[in-house]
Amino acid sequence: MNTLDDLIDEGVEGRAVLVRSDLNVPLGGTTITDDGRIRASLPTIQELSGAGALVVITAHLGRPKGPDPKYSLAPVADRLSDLLGAPVRLVEHGAKHLPNMAAGDVVLLENIRFDPRETSKNDDERSAFADELVALVGDDAAFVSDGFGVVHRKQASVYDVAQKLPAYAGGLVLAEVEVLRTLTEKPERPYAVVLGGSKVSDKLAVIEALLPKVDALLVGGGMCFTFLAAQGYGVGDSLLESDQIGTCRKLLESGKIVLPSDVVVADDFSADANTRTVEADAIPDGWKGLDIGPASVAAFGEVLAGARTVFWNGPMGVFELAPFAQGTRGVAQAIVDGTAFSVVGGGDSAAAVRALGLPEDGFSHISTGGGASLEFLEGKTLPGVAVLEND
Repeated sequence: MNTLDDLIDEGVEGRAVLVRSDLNVPLGGTTITDDGRIRASLPTIQELSGAGALVVITAHLGRPKGPDPKYSLAPVADRLSDLLGAPVRLVEHGAKHLPNMAAGDVVLLENIRFDPRETSKNDDERSAFADELVALVGDDAAFVSDGFGVVHRKQASVYDVAQKLPAYAGGLVLAEVEVLRTLTEKPERPYAVVLGGSKVSDKLAVIEALLPKVDALLVGGGMCFTFLAAQGYGVGDSLLESDQIGTCRKLLESGKIVLPSDVVVADDFSADANTRTVEADAIPDGWKGLDIGPASVAAFGEVLAGARTVFWNGPMGVFELAPFAQGTRGVAQAIVDGTAFSVVGGGDSAAAVRALGLPEDGFSHISTGGGASLEFLEGKTLPGVAVLEND
């Protein structure tokens, strides 16, 4: 695929470059609570701006049903301005013309998903919207795909625009693809995967894809209780997918899945609930498991200490509540303390690294796209990557 370096070599001074970034950050009101995706998008934007391009960024926030001030990218434009040290103007939804721009200027189009054609399943509708984006930047513009978190979606600003303008992979997308190819094609062994999150059903495809390739698969989070139920244990009021118990029982036959030996349980889903640590086969009725226990952290840590490659996706417990954060913290710290090539698979895992104050440089790579990284590891074709590949 053609890369950002190729585009810079061709020359971009005074030329419009449409950049698809992933700036879908969590907000508390109008306050950004985690700017990790914005910071990850900076290098490509800075490189283009520094080379004199007219940088026009498209991005989304949430899943709006049409224009909605609650989903405005205004706070993102402000934060991007702070980080770049230069003004980033927000271009209103539906604008037919760009503001006057000089070489190196950066503008951000308002939430691209305010237009329902962005995510339409109808090819003609998406194509028509992509035509409007091209008209906005001009036929002589270029397109840089740098939003890895959306490349698993066939959307107008990700897929269709890449068919209408000379298309290049941004530094972030290129780095993500190279890292994930390392995990799928030539991981150094032992290769350990840590999976957490709420539901087995959400991770079933990636579990089935990874089991033949890994040496150990460590399971925590809400999904572990369905596996514990598959072993015949009572799980109290813990999260349970009864329809997945049979599937989990078959997966356990691989002998590679490592489950928690103890869990932190609570009598309520709250930060001030009564809590206790119990053996995994002794969860009391009426109590719910909300984190893995200290013995499990130690056992998981032992596996991770001996690993040469680690992929982690999903927290070990409800890390947002202090009584249930130690499992995620302990496992993440074990990865940091190890010597493995380590990849954090985006989403809640990346948020946990920052929320718990763990050193980001303690991991080899922190992905910006949880869903995209999982689909890549499942072996699926990512439309936003495939469209960039040269024939």
